[in-house]
Amino acid sequence: MITRRDMAKVAALGITARALAQKTPARQEPVTGYVAGFILDTRYEDIPAGVLDLARKSILDGLGLALCGSVAKSGEIVRQFLKASGTTGSATVIGSPLKSSVRLAAFANAVGIHADDYDDTQLAVAENRTYGLLTHPTAPVLPAVLASAETRGLPGREMLLAYNVGVEVETKIAEAINPRHYEEGFHSTGTMGVMGSAAAMAKLNGFNRERVLITLGIAASEGAGLRENFGTMTKPFHAGRASENGVVAAEFAALGWTATDKVLEAPRGFFQAAGGGYDPNAIMGKLGKPWTFANPGISIKPFPSGSLTHPGMTEMERLIREHNIMPEQVETLEVGTNKNMPNTLIHRRPTDELQAKFSMEFCMAALLLYRKAGLREFTDEVVNRPAVQQMIARVKFGADPVAEAAGYNKMTTILRLHLKDGRVIQGRADFGKGSPAIPMSYDEVAAKFLDCAAYAKWPMPKANAVVEMVRKLEQVPDVRKLTALLG
Repeated sequence: MITRRDMAKVAALGITARALAQKTPARQEPVTGYVAGFILDTRYEDIPAGVLDLARKSILDGLGLALCGSVAKSGEIVRQFLKASGTTGSATVIGSPLKSSVRLAAFANAVGIHADDYDDTQLAVAENRTYGLLTHPTAPVLPAVLASAETRGLPGREMLLAYNVGVEVETKIAEAINPRHYEEGFHSTGTMGVMGSAAAMAKLNGFNRERVLITLGIAASEGAGLRENFGTMTKPFHAGRASENGVVAAEFAALGWTATDKVLEAPRGFFQAAGGGYDPNAIMGKLGKPWTFANPGISIKPFPSGSLTHPGMTEMERLIREHNIMPEQVETLEVGTNKNMPNTLIHRRPTDELQAKFSMEFCMAALLLYRKAGLREFTDEVVNRPAVQQMIARVKFGADPVAEAAGYNKMTTILRLHLKDGRVIQGRADFGKGSPAIPMSYDEVAAKFLDCAAYAKWPMPKANAVVEMVRKLEQVPDVRKLTALLG
């Protein structure tokens, strides 16, 4: 019940009784306290076997992408930054002989995982949310956990527990915040990822309740990232800082730093300031019930591009095979989606590989010309080939009323391929390969990992050993056995 005193307290902030009731349900545990309790109480035995299986796939995927990202231009710049910092430590910078502090290794490896926009994605549930536009859950959490576990020689079982706790907290907070957060420009991998990293570090450090709450309080003030930077190196920078800042939050909490114990739900807290509110029903009582890995699930990408391109790319691959479509046959291709997707896939005429990852036009052009769109197609050289630019000009991408009516909790993509002989070939997909609807097996993820390792020119004996070690990660007695294969 909202009292007159409550109303007086919030009148100056312009918060209505209805909004206050939404943010702080009567007689309900504070959200931050509930999250802290989940972090404290969750045991390895509480995680279902199926969730652990899915987590191992995402961990393997993340490690492969860190290798792949190590040879990106951003990877080279990050290593220059680490060397210039003069920081020493025992945490592996994946894909290199460098060792650094936990915080900077977490930063470097998270940038690497997200560098090619090839990493896993959280799927939205609510119909008013744009499907696939919540977080990239592994990039901020895994590097922090891996670096910390390595420096302390912890077993794989503890790493798995902390990783799952971090991903669950990150994804549920992302699901709860008002969709305005993303729609008006925040990059949730940066803003929510720090909460996942912080939760994982609090778990790994064995903090008491007070220290967990302080870790979350610090982390929420560190979350940042703007979508205007999509298609540049600063997008993976968001993931890097999210991972690093979770480490920093835990380190300061351990030293006795102070922070609010209600950072999520307070009128001036994270949910209100960053999103204008939240849905308590999306988080309260929902942590681990079910785990996000289990439902609605997390997608692993088959293509190194924005996840919103994947249903259309999956369907285009199928149409090309089924109809044996040759590039010289193509007159135009119409690609229709809901109105939110063009707002993210913003590069209509890309001129470099990073822009191409957020260009539906390039993704379709690459498939039509080469029948594939992998790491070797997403390069500046390929993007700027005359044949590619000419095919890009034939792709017409925009909102479609049928796709719009399908709802924002899908990535419905409608294809109409007009051929020069007058034929029109049509296709539709709501989900892409790698989504829970069309999942990748562990062996398929392993094949992707090995391709990433080959792209990074990583020794295949080491790469194959990583695949098998992650398959049985909970049996690994010391995480340093794993990181020795990655540095």
